Amino acid sequence: MKSNLLRPHTHRTRRRLLVPLLGAVLLLAAVGCEVPDGRQVNEFKLPARSAGSKAFQIRGASYAKSRSDGVGAMRINCSLSHMNFDDPIVFPGRIRVTHLHAFFGNTNTNGMSTSASIAGSGNSTCTGGTANRSAYWVPAMVDTRTQEAVLPWGENALQVYYKTGYRGVPSNRVVNMPAGLRMIAGNSKSTGPQANNIVTYHCDIAGGTPQTSFPNCRPGDRLVMSVEFPQCWDGRNLDSPNHKSHMAYGTWGVGCPRTHPVAIPSITQNFRYTVPSGGMGSWRLSSDMYEGRPGYSGHADWWNGWDRATFDRVVRNCYAGGYDCSMNLLGDGQMLY
Repeated sequence: MKSNLLRPHTHRTRRRLLVPLLGAVLLLAAVGCEVPDGRQVNEFKLPARSAGSKAFQIRGASYAKSRSDGVGAMRINCSLSHMNFDDPIVFPGRIRVTHLHAFFGNTNTNGMSTSASIAGSGNSTCTGGTANRSAYWVPAMVDTRTQEAVLPWGENALQVYYKTGYRGVPSNRVVNMPAGLRMIAGNSKSTGPQANNIVTYHCDIAGGTPQTSFPNCRPGDRLVMSVEFPQCWDGRNLDSPNHKSHMAYGTWGVGCPRTHPVAIPSITQNFRYTVPSGGMGSWRLSSDMYEGRPGYSGHADWWNGWDRATFDRVVRNCYAGGYDCSMNLLGDGQMLY
């Protein structure tokens, strides 16, 4: 009798051989996952999703607002919520179709999100809890040496400024953001410096002049990515085909253009990453699909999920009189926490 080793493989034998081989191929593909327009990243090492807070977090203030230079302001902090390959503004109703994003704020944000789901569901990783279900997201930071996502810096990973701005809009002319408003700042396809310092980078501790690409921050310092959003709304559209043209930047000393006459708060998102002992020389944004200095493709997204009555208090108590409401203050003796 001939040895089984010399017999031709049967269909059943071939299936037994192909199943583990196919599993190995799928495993390798998942470890180095690359989606359209995105850097490879190890999905098995993405951070766990944060539970966030389901509470409406407002309490008595432990400090007071102060007079400023005439600009009304309030700031909040947010921690990382989750990471995924969705962008519900650019690709609504679709999942896993873009580069890896880091999400902050609303814990339910994904490709299927709508204005109703952002405003009415999900916990929040921002101060204020569900008083602020807004969604904030940015291309993930990727260490290209290890193909791992870089974790943002703890509970204060994202600091968001809501200010009346310096471009000539009077503080008392700034109004609350309309429900459902969403927008993008920056250009994910850029391969060079972006105009008007919309996206800049600096080292948090060392300081220095903001740059249009990554500076070389020392180990232990924090890389800060700042993205400034336009504050002038056309008064009609909550979105637009390019997710930008319904909004406009004000002109220094003049304010909002006639085409976009409604001034909302000037929103700046500051994302922070601690530099490890090995440095940040292999860091790039997940959207940096070009050769050259990292960071040129910087951009960020924002979808309004604020409880309207809560932010009305900021407009009334901080903006109208040009007060600095510092971190989390509502300007009336209470604060977010």
